[in-house]
Amino acid sequence: MNVHSRPCGRTEAAPAESLSVLSPVQAPWLRPGVVVHEARTPVDGLLAEFALRLRDRGFNVTGYVQRNNAAGAEMGLGCAARIEFFDVASGQVLAATRAEAEFHLRKAMREDADLLVISRFQAFHSASANVNAAIAAGPAQGMPVLTSIAGRCVQKLGLDGAMIAPDPAALWRWWGPERLYQDLALGVAEDEVRTVAVGGRWIMVDGPHGSGVAYLPRSARDLLPRLEVLRRHSLRKLAGLVRSWDPAEMALGIAAINAHYNRRDRDLSAGNGARALSGAAGRVVVIGAFPGLADILPNSAVIETDPRPGEFPPVAMDTLLPGCGGAVVNSSALINRSLPRILRLAQGAPMALIGPSTPLTERLHDYGIGILGGLVVDNPVGLAATIRAGGGPREFTRFGRYVHLRRRK
Repeated sequence: MNVHSRPCGRTEAAPAESLSVLSPVQAPWLRPGVVVHEARTPVDGLLAEFALRLRDRGFNVTGYVQRNNAAGAEMGLGCAARIEFFDVASGQVLAATRAEAEFHLRKAMREDADLLVISRFQAFHSASANVNAAIAAGPAQGMPVLTSIAGRCVQKLGLDGAMIAPDPAALWRWWGPERLYQDLALGVAEDEVRTVAVGGRWIMVDGPHGSGVAYLPRSARDLLPRLEVLRRHSLRKLAGLVRSWDPAEMALGIAAINAHYNRRDRDLSAGNGARALSGAAGRVVVIGAFPGLADILPNSAVIETDPRPGEFPPVAMDTLLPGCGGAVVNSSALINRSLPRILRLAQGAPMALIGPSTPLTERLHDYGIGILGGLVVDNPVGLAATIRAGGGPREFTRFGRYVHLRRRK
């Protein structure tokens, strides 16, 4: 039973093709995920919870999770025996024989989905071979596939996929930090855009409930002639620009995302939250220095694009992040797309994402970011004027407050 799929040009939600001058960024291909578990320890609930969480966030998830008769299925049931399973797309509980199971699986694989879940479908013996052949060369080609199997069956069946521990954190690591951009955009509402302010290094988007800012990695001169058109789109539409290769469009997408999540009514703790890593067991790596760093994290290793004496260049991330005691990352890493790489290198270490461009949303916690320090804007008119005049983060505090959101334990 060979689980295999190859990449193809799949699309994601929150499309930005009509706004962007370039073709959209695609999330990387995923090896089929196989949750390996003890024979008598079912993982159906784990897969269902993960699938439903993605579905509730706006991802298109399809497939089925078996509900009962697990032991009987392993021993081999007759073709007429019926097995209950949960349809993750509709939320309905269905019952099927082995013969009927193949129909349901093929129907799921014909859909254009972000994830296909097949839990314990090795129990449907006659369907398994056909389903796996279809995954290799059929309609599900390129679709991320997630399934489960008892550990003692792995070698016998010859599965070719990413082996995953039966743990929620392991599932999110398999899903990958590259998909956090789509996740953020999917949560943004179809609210009106009231203002788009562009300066030399910063951009601001104001919505009905909050304002968002983002760092501009380069001049936005190519964006300026299109501002009148862009302002007529919703926050959700602008948020889709996080799929753009153009740095200015990407920054506009992040600003729109922050205008949704960094609401003016957020009641969060003051400060950027970096002090929580001062007691980390090991050296803390700081990517992008910030004011007060020497007092908060005196023994940190600082990585800068243009390093001063005692600081490290970006190439040092490959050496310093694996096994570090913690990491504090400037939110510009979200805009230049280095954040997913940082998350993979620092996997398992406590991490804080701080800076005005940080989205204050729990969605980022699942990708390994425990602390989110960002900006809540109270006076969007004043901030817009300051940004247009070339002002920076030190002046932002006149029009808002830096707060942080910590993951619940």
